[in-house]
Amino acid sequence: MELIFSEESLDRLNIDDLEGLMTRAATMAVEGEEIDPEPVVVSVTFVEPEEIRELNGQYRGKDAVTDVLSFPQFDDWDDLPEEGEIVLGDVVICMDQAARQAEEFGHSLEREVLYLFVHSIYHLLGYDHMEEDEKREMRQKEEDVMARLGLTRE
Repeated sequence: MELIFSEESLDRLNIDDLEGLMTRAATMAVEGEEIDPEPVVVSVTFVEPEEIRELNGQYRGKDAVTDVLSFPQFDDWDDLPEEGEIVLGDVVICMDQAARQAEEFGHSLEREVLYLFVHSIYHLLGYDHMEEDEKREMRQKEEDVMARLGLTRE
């Protein structure tokens, strides 16, 4: 599993071993879908509220700041390459929004960022939460990964 961070992304965050935690989380999620994590690549970028608002408007038609956006590379799992890298897609996280939500929910910034990342990884893996049964399945997978990381709801 390889996570590619935009140059300034990790430097401005004050979370111990965020890259390691994110790599472990993504590996668990991918392995749970019976995909070999070795060739999997995900791009991760942390942005300011204005940038995520612009992206949210451009790609989702919503003129609002959001916490995380996912940009999957594949619409159909039959399109996954059988050899070489598997670039799942891009994850964009707004740290200001993550910090607000961590405070609102009464848990650490670390937990919020990791949850948003795991949520986004499942979107890259083809999961959604538009229907109630899909939402339950996705939430269960997210919470399983978070529990294995030791970052349960406090």
